[in-house]
Amino acid sequence: MSDTAPVTVEATPRTLTLEIFRYNPADPASEPHFQTYTLEETAGMTLFIALSLIREEQDPGLQFDFVCRAGICGSCAMLVNGTPTLACRTLTQSLDATIRLAPLPVFELIGDLSVNTGKWMRNMSEALETWVHSQEAEDLHAMEEKMDPALAESIYELERCIECGCCVAGCGTAIMRESFVGAVGLNKITRFQLDPRDQRSDADFYELVGTDEGIFGCMTLLGCQDVCPKNLPLQSQLAFLRRKMARTGVAMTFQRRPGK
Repeated sequence: MSDTAPVTVEATPRTLTLEIFRYNPADPASEPHFQTYTLEETAGMTLFIALSLIREEQDPGLQFDFVCRAGICGSCAMLVNGTPTLACRTLTQSLDATIRLAPLPVFELIGDLSVNTGKWMRNMSEALETWVHSQEAEDLHAMEEKMDPALAESIYELERCIECGCCVAGCGTAIMRESFVGAVGLNKITRFQLDPRDQRSDADFYELVGTDEGIFGCMTLLGCQDVCPKNLPLQSQLAFLRRKMARTGVAMTFQRRPGK
């Protein structure tokens, strides 16, 4: 028996080629184009790490967003080989050696890979009035009424949305129709319909999203659920909301008939 210890052969690190969209809309001389960067892959490298190395070592002017680096803030969402996803949660080892990165569509471009999702989300939230509506004066010192645990869990499941914009960028309707509220907006409406503290009626919610800009504009392609980094059950929520809005719309039609 040989006493020689087995030799461990380490794989040669890959050289990654990143084709990154570059454009500064604030610079009249800037033109949209893809710029190529190369770097050596390391163990556990994410796209966020790769982009950070490029900005630190090759191009300090590269624009992209990040805050938490843990898949919670949603700031680093971008198109990776055409698919909306989070850069901080995407391992380079799961991709080919050549990677193409572009900003999310639909949202206002700030520069390169950076888009203004916050502006879009605020406009959507204001249009859909995504806050609890109550006619009662709130006593800040009063104990909130207990909620059924199963209902609280259902609401919490919808609250896990991080507003990264991936579902909007992956939505065919949102890309074609600027006024469409997207799965993120419809998800919020479902959340407030479930909340017993919200005193709005089904008819009130119908007025908000019972239109082509809301639930009836959805083409049911379900690209939103396919790309959601939090794996939210958007398909089930959209189906639930569509059925509920359809029933509410029929009821409102009968109420508006002459003599009713």
